[in-house]
Amino acid sequence: MGKKILFSPVGGTDPISENNYRDGSMLHICRHYKPDKVILYLSKEMAEKHYKYNPYGYCIDKLAELQNRHIDVEYIERRELTKVQEFDYFYKDFRDILKDIMEDMEEDDEFLLNISSGTPAMKSGLVVLKTLGEFPCRTIQVVTPTGKLNEHSHKENDYETLWELDEDNNPDSANRCIEVECPTLAIIKKEEIIKKHIEAYDYSAALQVAKTIKKSAMEKGYYSLIEMAKYRESLDYKKALEISLKEKAYCFPVKDDKGIKLFEYALNIDVKRRRHEYVDFIRSITPLFVDLFELVLKHETGIDINKYCKIVKKKKHFMRVWDLDKLNGSDVLKSLNNYYLNGFKEGPIYSEPLVVLLNDFIPSSRKEAADLVSDLRSVEGNIRNITAHEMVCVTDDVIKDKTNFSSNAIMKKIEKVFSYTDLDIKDEYWSSYDLMNQLIIERID
Repeated sequence: MGKKILFSPVGGTDPISENNYRDGSMLHICRHYKPDKVILYLSKEMAEKHYKYNPYGYCIDKLAELQNRHIDVEYIERRELTKVQEFDYFYKDFRDILKDIMEDMEEDDEFLLNISSGTPAMKSGLVVLKTLGEFPCRTIQVVTPTGKLNEHSHKENDYETLWELDEDNNPDSANRCIEVECPTLAIIKKEEIIKKHIEAYDYSAALQVAKTIKKSAMEKGYYSLIEMAKYRESLDYKKALEISLKEKAYCFPVKDDKGIKLFEYALNIDVKRRRHEYVDFIRSITPLFVDLFELVLKHETGIDINKYCKIVKKKKHFMRVWDLDKLNGSDVLKSLNNYYLNGFKEGPIYSEPLVVLLNDFIPSSRKEAADLVSDLRSVEGNIRNITAHEMVCVTDDVIKDKTNFSSNAIMKKIEKVFSYTDLDIKDEYWSSYDLMNQLIIERID
């Protein structure tokens, strides 16, 4: 079993306060944390007091006797130290001292740090070193006892009497130690970086940074939420939903099998737009348009194209294709033959025939749906082939130049088209990624 090692500056109320006859911070930590070794840091004044009266060694020995154990005591003296308010001095000196202590410790030893004793500059120096994250330790503060001052009489620097009068020797006395969680600057900095990645919808980058502070991220509960966001972005709805339910992070407005695939895919396209990944944004629209236009066609006209399709196997994959035998004699085939000069041919399901059917069969009172779908099909036709077959730089200006619509306008049209399906997609659902981001950032903060 490892040892407990306490490093403590010494202040004016150590080891026992002459005002209230209670433990000073150093002795109180020794009482309740039971360190095996205590390393005391003495300024010039405290070193002189140590050599003249031996107050620290005496009281620590008496406490060890009371607790039936042994405590090693080491003194670090700074006899030249008279300017006890100089922060820079203590920061540098403490840094070297703590480094030496840590190097001598065994792997299973435990390091305790008293941040209640000493001058304000000493306390601040230790807190900053802890916050910088270089020295893993338990940082302990001791609350000042409350109540009236005691009225016992004793000689000054009479530590034998002070020990006998020390009310903390009472077995029922309260433990006034508080462990202070000092978030390290390294963690704080990385959490700020994570938040920036989250705000930019870059969940892969956020997760990579979170992995470097995984223990802290898991303790605060945001690590799993970033994993959820990463799964969601990767369209792994099952894993994302499992984490969502477990963490009670309710940011998936559509959960049914029918709607989640299409809606989450549309959200994913919007994330690409928000990240200014315009090439991927354009390349992703074709699979969405086919499924989305099919739903609009069925909802607005009653035409279910599955009645006119068959499943074929190509290169180990199954796919739907038009079936001329099923189309034969139908108004659907008549419409398609009128549009295609050489007649309609069997083949995979693309968006263009769906737009043709929608324009021919939709009631005049619902023409807005047909116009929206036609606009989106025009976007697909005007720019997708360029991004698919040419090495080009695609910006929002390029998209607008080629299609007459900005990427934002295209996304708004996609959102509107969803309202012409049987999927119950409310306007606020489109902000669910922002809601998810907010939940993650709230956990970080």
